[in-house]
Amino acid sequence: MKNFGFSAALFGFLLGTHGAAVAAYPAHQAYQATNAQGGIVYLPGNTVQMPANTQVVAVQTNNAATATPTRITGALPRVGSRASTAGRQYYQPADYDRLADSGLYIGVSVAYSASIMGNMHADYTGEQNAFFVPGAFKDADFDTDTVIPLQLSVGAAINNDVRIDFSYLRYSGLEYPGRVESSNGAGGYVEATVDGGAITANATMLNVYYNIDSFTGYIAGGMLRPYVGAGVGISLNTIADYVVYDNTFYSENEPGTVPDGTLTGISDIYAYHNGGTEEQFAFMLEGGVTTELDNGLKLDFFARYANLGKVKTSGSIIVSQTEWLANSAVVGGEAVAPYDSVFHYTNWYESGRIGMVDVGARIRLQF
Repeated sequence: MKNFGFSAALFGFLLGTHGAAVAAYPAHQAYQATNAQGGIVYLPGNTVQMPANTQVVAVQTNNAATATPTRITGALPRVGSRASTAGRQYYQPADYDRLADSGLYIGVSVAYSASIMGNMHADYTGEQNAFFVPGAFKDADFDTDTVIPLQLSVGAAINNDVRIDFSYLRYSGLEYPGRVESSNGAGGYVEATVDGGAITANATMLNVYYNIDSFTGYIAGGMLRPYVGAGVGISLNTIADYVVYDNTFYSENEPGTVPDGTLTGISDIYAYHNGGTEEQFAFMLEGGVTTELDNGLKLDFFARYANLGKVKTSGSIIVSQTEWLANSAVVGGEAVAPYDSVFHYTNWYESGRIGMVDVGARIRLQF
């Protein structure tokens, strides 16, 4: 009986000691035990009996830090999204690759000339008796129909930001002005009408384009990539033949004061200007955005300024005019001459510069 009492007391002591230890150091994954001397570490669940002289302390750690991390796949969030406050902008790989420029491409563009700058001017205004040759003595703006410039391009991307191409650009739908202010020889001007004078420009340029999304970021959630471009080249500018008609009557002598057969006046003056072609330095500036279509196609929306240089006639002008002669046998004392006088002027030019602001779209097929 005494032996049983002693055994029960010993069992109770050991059980109480274990219970106290469990109360002080609960076996929970948020806790771990460590040797105060930096020795052995006892993790929860290990059934290792610690020496009686070992001091054990509890160290609490952050639940989140010790929990198994959640594995996240996919794209990093962009700056400005609610999911991130990062200071650097990240691109989704799919978008980055989709809009990247690479390899050779061919392109076709169509545009509308929203603004046309330039005018025609008679370069021979300082010549003697220049007023006898009707033309644009005052600057006269071009006449325009709908101008639809067309462009063909062949190029390649140097890297993801820079591409270079050669292009052929054609403008038509321009004309010499339909009416001009021509000199009357007395310090004033008379209105003359014009027929003909269609103008075309064919420019070949070397162009460089640079994507600026590294400065601006993507637009419309990555669907649009902004760029700028510039080009230089040669433009062949052609103006067709045209005729300027001045129906003013110019009096030379008063009828009845000069002998019969003397020139008293001229009227119905036609000036036939031969057209010409000029080879001119040309350049362009362009800005726009690029988006992606299916099957390797890209679409550029752009605004472009093109300076095509000067259009100029050949300098050959043939003038035909009706002459009036003194004739005392008719009412008024003068009559139309039985002939028309014809004069030929050379090296008398008319010219004007051509500038355009175009808006349009270009489709590019990348290989």
